[in-house]
Parts: sequence; C-alpha cells; structure tokens
Amino acid sequence: MSRRRKLVILVVLVFILAWPLINPAQRVYTVPILMYHSVNPRFKPADRLIVSPITFERQMRFLKEHRYQVLPLEDIASLIREKKRIPAKAIAITFDDGYKDNYTYAFPVLRKYNLPATLFVIINEIGRTKPRQDRLSWEELNRMQESGLITIGSHATGPEPLVNIKSEEGLKQQIFDSKKLLESKLGRPVHTFSYPEGRFNDRIRQLVIGAGYRVAVATNPGKKFSSQDIFALKRIRVSESAKNLFVFWIEASGYYNFIREHRHK
Repeated sequence: MSRRRKLVILVVLVFILAWPLINPAQRVYTVPILMYHSVNPRFKPADRLIVSPITFERQMRFLKEHRYQVLPLEDIASLIREKKRIPAKAIAITFDDGYKDNYTYAFPVLRKYNLPATLFVIINEIGRTKPRQDRLSWEELNRMQESGLITIGSHATGPEPLVNIKSEEGLKQQIFDSKKLLESKLGRPVHTFSYPEGRFNDRIRQLVIGAGYRVAVATNPGKKFSSQDIFALKRIRVSESAKNLFVFWIEASGYYNFIREHRHK
C-alpha cells in the first residue's frame, strides 16, 4: 500500500471518529442504504453499475460477520417516520432496474446469509429478451418475493427520468399505473418507489405520496434534502471499487453521505 493511500485512510478514519466530537450539534449520520444494479461475472472495472459475484458475496459476508442490522427498507422508513431509535449499524440493501443476474447471482447469496433486500423493477422491461435477455421475469420476481427476503418495488413504468415528463397524465402513468400492475401481478401491496436515475422534484414527490407509496429512494439528492425525508432517501451506489472492504466499510459507515456532500466545501 502506498504512503499516499495510507495517509488518505488515516485522514478518513480521523474524520469519522472525531467529527461528532468537533461538531456534535450537526447531524452527520445517515442510515446507509446500499444501491446495487447488476451483479455479474462479466463486469468491467470502469462500469459503476456492475459488481462481480465474488465482490458481492464478500460484501454480504462482511455485513453478516460484523453484525450489521440489515433491515428491509420499509422498516427503516417506518422508524424514521415514527421517530423511533434506529438500531446501531442498521443498513438496507436495494437493487435498481430488475436485472436477471439479481436472481442468478445476488439472490442465492442473500438467502445464504439471510439478508433482506428491496428490488425496484422497471415495469416495461420485465421479461425483456431483446436486444438481450437480461431482465427478470414475472416468475422469477414471484419466487424471490415468496422467499420472504425480497420486497419488490416500482422503478416506474419506463426508464425515462420523471423530470423529463411534463404532463400530469404521463407522470401518473409512470407512478400510479406501475404500482397497480405490480400489485396485480405479485398479489401483494407495493409500498416502495425508486425515482428513475434518482431524479425528482416537489411535484413528482407529491404524486408518489398521493399514489400510496410509503417510501421513495433517490440516489444523491444533495445536502438540501434531509436524511429524515422518507420520500427522498439518499443511497450509496456500490461499484466494483468496493471490493476493497475498507472502501465498503466507509460506504456502509453511515458517514459516507456527509463526506460525499461536503468533500468540495
């Protein structure tokens, strides 16, 4: 390990450990919500949306062995909404888009370690076979749901960022209709929503609430949004760079969002 990398690690450690003492009045901790996309052995290190199965298993084993409290996303939202104490080392796991490899590679690992996760699917892409067969089928979604570990949520009807849709009718089709179709196909209420590309505005947020969702996740909406806003929950994108478990530990620490939002200050 280079001297520069050792120095960076030391600075991060000191920052995490000392900040609450330096400025205890400022809320710096955010319950970490991990965001995955594809878990696939055919990954490219430069692709920030793919994690290899080996790295994913190492990360899940890390959470289990270090006794993180891996909770369903809805449970974390309920604790925040009801202003209840959040357990130490609480964390949530989410997946976006509905890649078939979530069933092939990620799901067996989650079952192995008995870890719950929320999977957000793009409705129009379920069962997609063209140009390649890379999306989950309804049968696979039902199997995952029946395990009791996987919660299926909406990632809207299509992949278009909702901020690009101007009509009320178009937004409702993405938000309301996706919920109704998922509930019809899965036979269970759907309470979780993920904004496509993590992008939203006040109007979209209100429509999500009006549709009956109980929690919505973004990506990195910025420090102007409270970590207590359960319809704009911040997430941490996990990439293959987190095969280094020190990096993963930082991302899962609860302080990573604060570091990310203030690194250019």
